[in-house]
Amino acid sequence: MSSVWDDLDLLLDSPSSLTVTSTARGTVKEKPGFNPTEDAAALRKAIEGIGTTEKTIIEILTQRSNAQRQLICKAYQEATGRTLSDDLEGDTHGAFEDVLVALLTPPAKFDCQEFIRAIKGAGTNESVLKELFASRSNSQIKALSDAYLAETGRSLIHDLQSEVSGDFETTLVLLAEGKRDESTNVDAAKAKEDAKILYEAGEKKWGTDESKFINILCRRSVPQLRQTLVEYKAVSGKTLQESIEKEMSGRLEDILVAIVKCVKSVPAYFAERLYKSMKGAGTTESTLTRIIVCRSEIDLQDIKAEYKKLFGCSLYSAIESETSGDYRQTLLKICGEDGKA
Repeated sequence: MSSVWDDLDLLLDSPSSLTVTSTARGTVKEKPGFNPTEDAAALRKAIEGIGTTEKTIIEILTQRSNAQRQLICKAYQEATGRTLSDDLEGDTHGAFEDVLVALLTPPAKFDCQEFIRAIKGAGTNESVLKELFASRSNSQIKALSDAYLAETGRSLIHDLQSEVSGDFETTLVLLAEGKRDESTNVDAAKAKEDAKILYEAGEKKWGTDESKFINILCRRSVPQLRQTLVEYKAVSGKTLQESIEKEMSGRLEDILVAIVKCVKSVPAYFAERLYKSMKGAGTTESTLTRIIVCRSEIDLQDIKAEYKKLFGCSLYSAIESETSGDYRQTLLKICGEDGKA
């Protein structure tokens, strides 16, 4: 599987979802001629009628941008005195209810809720924490932290520190500070130097100096790290990912590999996460819902392209065969068929 992550030639010129703020690569766009009052009335009718008309609900909520959905929620509440998400929760259930509520939630608040869910209860859901912090840009992480403070009155970093420990904690906290360098200038000499530091801290040394890996991978800009990955391969003959997999283990290995993958290609990283969420016995709906909804206005078109490249079938057909009912219809609508994105 790692072979697809080893091709560094195209890396330096390709755009990164960690730095691009446009919505051009999303599958969900703003609807022209949008009228929130009309949409709210149609939803009300669909919910209050005899038997909920799921088709109308799916059609409206998947074909509007998140900002437009917020206006629909406002119009709905003004008209009924109730919140749309409460009414949907009362009328739908399971994964279908979850994906509808996710669609109605502003992105930063949704990330915040996923974070809270990941640290709550017995045991921490580390795979969600890794995904949230490795794949989000500084501004998304800041928005998540602000939403967390507003929701809980506490600092996200503080609560994160009480949940995790060791090098894994150090890495997550550095990412959660959202202080990755954002300059687009690449310093080639520095990339060579960093590559050498990483090589000497890992492959070349008896025992690994994890702090060097953590510091460089969490702080350098994406373009700078891409150059460093190329230099690292030149110095060591291996990719940095291969070295991390060989030198480290457990949670630290997992998160550093996730960072390296996101530096190379956030869409490919998500394509792999989606594949794993559907592979094997049972589908992890929470992962599927989170990624499809969160990336629908950012880079879901690119994720679909990467999915096809990596796994030889379309994301659309994978969702079609692994899910069912109204939940399936909702995801497929957000995903958009290939060629119809």
